[in-house]
Amino acid sequence: MEAEKVGTESKKRGTLVIATVKGDVHDIGKNIVGVVLACNNWDVIDLGVMVSCDKILEAVREHNADILGLSGLITPSLDEMIHNAKEMKKTGLTIPLLVGGATTSRAHTAIKIAPSYDHPVIQVPDASLVVNVCNDLTNIEKKKELVKKLQINQEKERIKHAEKGEQKLLPINEARNKSLSFDWKTQIIATPNDKYLGVHKISAELDQVLEYFDWSPFFWSWELRGQYPSIFERSDSGKEAKDLFDNAQKLLERIVKENLFTCQAVLGLWPANGENDDVVLFNDLSKSDEVGRFHFIRRQQTLLDQPQYCLSDYVAPLKSGLTDFLGAFAVCAGKGVDSLAEEFEKDNDDYNAIMTKALGDRFAEAMAEYSHKKIREWWGFGDNEELDNKDLINEKYRGIRPASGYPCQPDHTEKDTIWKLLDVQNKIGLELTESRAMNPGCSVSGLYFAHPEAKYFNVGKLGRDQVEDYAKRKGWQKEEAFKWLRPNLGFDA
Repeated sequence: MEAEKVGTESKKRGTLVIATVKGDVHDIGKNIVGVVLACNNWDVIDLGVMVSCDKILEAVREHNADILGLSGLITPSLDEMIHNAKEMKKTGLTIPLLVGGATTSRAHTAIKIAPSYDHPVIQVPDASLVVNVCNDLTNIEKKKELVKKLQINQEKERIKHAEKGEQKLLPINEARNKSLSFDWKTQIIATPNDKYLGVHKISAELDQVLEYFDWSPFFWSWELRGQYPSIFERSDSGKEAKDLFDNAQKLLERIVKENLFTCQAVLGLWPANGENDDVVLFNDLSKSDEVGRFHFIRRQQTLLDQPQYCLSDYVAPLKSGLTDFLGAFAVCAGKGVDSLAEEFEKDNDDYNAIMTKALGDRFAEAMAEYSHKKIREWWGFGDNEELDNKDLINEKYRGIRPASGYPCQPDHTEKDTIWKLLDVQNKIGLELTESRAMNPGCSVSGLYFAHPEAKYFNVGKLGRDQVEDYAKRKGWQKEEAFKWLRPNLGFDA
């Protein structure tokens, strides 16, 4: 790329400033967008991750940018994008704003971000589309056509949203009465050996963790769709996927040989009981002291023949007199991922820098799988699983490991309790940003549920009554709950 840039300044199509917004550390998609644009004669000013709005707007002015691109993976980044759009308007900017990342959507962009800015706001869902979008935005005639079509489509989204109004949801008390229920007198509750209760730090050799790799998401991060290994047979992307995989093996060999990453985990298991929509954790089997409490959310949307799910339903209620258990975990691939990526970036090797982070994500997810297997063994029901890697990828084991910020529990702040209980930052150096992204980014955290019927679900849209009740349980003002649960609100806050 650097060689191709020499002598091509006169051919520059334009300048784009791009950044991952404040509080968010994820940047693989952003980096791919930057590389794609740079290869197509765009001058790309990449500000990195966790970039404040002030710094972003300063760079836009300094570089006289033609377009601004904002990226984010976690849901709190949506609010930060809205804030950036409002500040762009306030400071008199007129350039187009592109937004992207897994957390963004066409509807949210039209309904929440675009009204905050008087100029084009475009969600770009795929890096392969960004070149045409940027080129069209810097061509007078094509820009007119693109913007006109954009305005029509975004207005349709807003009208559609307004016509839906507040969704019809069950009142929270009625939803609780229709919860998932078990006959706890007949339930066989898995009981860990006493020595495994409490907090434990573990580590694993890289070649051990490799055994738990799920390669499919590696290709998805490069926007190549398909399942490994059948993706190699695809007519549209098979060759590219195989070339990518072969290059990954070369880098992987170096990472393992030189032990460049550090796969560590901190795990916890505690006696626990459900209490309404919470799960209470206790210090030991005497249950004399509460050491923590997780607050969960119940589905209020009604779906045919389905109960109103809540994660707390999978733990024996306090009133049953039984002792159940709940686990928590945080794992990471270490600071070596960013260090190696920076090494490649200094050599202007964007390809291997992105490759490093994509492999770092795979190590983190594989370490989560490795750690979960350990926990199931400690819990007493994972000794005789006889599951191969394909079975693990397809989650054929007993139990689930939901993460905060995902459909079962959309509130990212529940990570705070995990960090406190496990002393995550001190034990493995993994911290939370103000938006509750994990830093370094190649990390995974969540909870362990052991109930044999536990499964993942989506809580969907939430009613005002539950959100205000949730705020009371968390000790928040209701506005704080509106902020953290905004993507799930079934009403106008």
